[in-house]
Amino acid sequence: MSHSQDDNPTIPVTATQLNRIAVHGIYSSPTAIDPAAVNVAEALVATLNGTAETPLLTPELQKLTEQVRQKATFGFPRITADDGVKLSAHTIKLNTSERRPVVIVPAGWTPFGWIIFEYAYLQLALRGYHVLAYTPRGIGLTFPVKGGAFIDAPWTSGGTIDVAGPLDWADGSTVIDYAQAHFNPSKIAFLGESYGSGISQLVAAHDPAARVDAVVALSTWGDLADSLYQNDTRHLEAVQKLIDFTGGPLERKFDPVTQQILKDFLAGENLDEVVQWGKERSPSSYADQTDARGVPTFFSNTWHETLFPANQTIAHFERLTVPKRLNLWIGDHAAPEGAGLTIPFSGPNLPVEEAFAWLDHHILGAQNDVPGWEPVSSQIMFTYKTKPDPEAGQDVIIEPAVREGAQSWADVTTSTERWYLTAGATDRRDGGLGTEPETGWKREFTAGQLTSATAVDAVITTGQAEWNGNPKSYSTGTFDRGHLAVWTTGPLQTARRIRGVPRLTLSVRSSAPATTLVAYLFDVGPDDTARIITHEPFTVRELSPGEDRMVTWPLQAAGYDLAANHRLMLVVNSQDRLYSDANTDGSTTTITSADDAAAHLALPLG
Repeated sequence: MSHSQDDNPTIPVTATQLNRIAVHGIYSSPTAIDPAAVNVAEALVATLNGTAETPLLTPELQKLTEQVRQKATFGFPRITADDGVKLSAHTIKLNTSERRPVVIVPAGWTPFGWIIFEYAYLQLALRGYHVLAYTPRGIGLTFPVKGGAFIDAPWTSGGTIDVAGPLDWADGSTVIDYAQAHFNPSKIAFLGESYGSGISQLVAAHDPAARVDAVVALSTWGDLADSLYQNDTRHLEAVQKLIDFTGGPLERKFDPVTQQILKDFLAGENLDEVVQWGKERSPSSYADQTDARGVPTFFSNTWHETLFPANQTIAHFERLTVPKRLNLWIGDHAAPEGAGLTIPFSGPNLPVEEAFAWLDHHILGAQNDVPGWEPVSSQIMFTYKTKPDPEAGQDVIIEPAVREGAQSWADVTTSTERWYLTAGATDRRDGGLGTEPETGWKREFTAGQLTSATAVDAVITTGQAEWNGNPKSYSTGTFDRGHLAVWTTGPLQTARRIRGVPRLTLSVRSSAPATTLVAYLFDVGPDDTARIITHEPFTVRELSPGEDRMVTWPLQAAGYDLAANHRLMLVVNSQDRLYSDANTDGSTTTITSADDAAAHLALPLG
């Protein structure tokens, strides 16, 4: 089952491949799954379906397939949706007369559909579950052939992508129908990563017979509209990366209505309709239905998530009254759980192990630790201990990061500290962050240029490196003060435990009718190198000449320990490659502090 018509066939899995995935994750770029991860998945599937002509697996993976083969039967059906679309699927049916639960896994948004997490399905089968994985409609590799036709890969589903819309909800119910007929399950759970996680929540909220008994939603969203467009700023890079990662041409992967929505979003037109479209695809829009059904729901997200930023997932989680758990991890989209769903580890992969434990308790009825879990668990940024690995060319984690529990997200923040933006700092180029309000100053910069103060170098992969012990380092001296403004504390006498959502209040003036501000918080060490804590953009429109507009906006949530003798740095610029902007190139942005509301940063502490 090779993943391209022209590629080399599946090759034997090596320890080197497995180590590469363990060290670097499953993404080789924001729009490419590492070929090693694809090869592992294809080798597992080829071994299970009998098409492998030579042994392809490492001894550990070979043993796993034999263990599952002894207790289960494998299938590769195509499930027919209500409108005739064929969904590519994969079943693992336990050979037992005892009724057992089924875990249904809608695939993520990748060209490789359901196959990429074959390792996870085998693990679930060993734990005592039937498994039914499927590729949502329209997802999967599509190859052009001579004459203008196309051929789909075996794991590719028919139809066009509905982006977790009503057709996907209906498909989920059709898949449940198939599972009931094929397995006669005792209970039904949905587990999804990324795209599959949103679909899982939405099917649980909408299945007409309310048949979903638990959900695991990894690297998930609560409000898709807010993920794509917030503070009058579009998350352009994330959407473009998703469009580029469907496995085929846009005109074939999306119907005309969805194509128009995407076109409008990218052009910044008809955004009210885009928001309505996103709200329809938001689990948060149906929180009351989820609550009424009492579906236990497990969430996983990351502090530096670039596709579905954490605040909207946290807000959705807080609103739900069902049994629930929220894990927040270091890194970016899919970094914590991606490798754990794909390959074996010498030690536990906690993001996946805890997800499975959730299912074991709520679906298998296992007497495990889940009832004693606190609802919120925050992994504190960069508290792991690392050492250099010359072979890997990067640091490796030798002691895991600290995790902290809380009974609710509201309990994560216990106090708030105000840092006022002031005129002067030890560096004359910059403003300061002080403990007393100060007005009468201004900071000016030229808008419309990218600077070296950025959220990430690349979607997904910068955060994947963070997760694996290698957070991006910034040289604050390279921040071009002509195109941004900086405010910094002096060296802190005592450490700060940043816990929660920082909020920034300031006054802005522009020589243009509109401007975009991107705020970043950095931890600056004694050597002037920095690590990013959090950030968030905000666009201001309909400015009159000379008008000072006071604005307040929340930055993304953070769990970060700021050490003593380090400095807290606030940077505001006008552009980040992740986002749209409303700048006029060459216009002047002026940040000020109004007499009636001094500019300040509200820093949450815990």
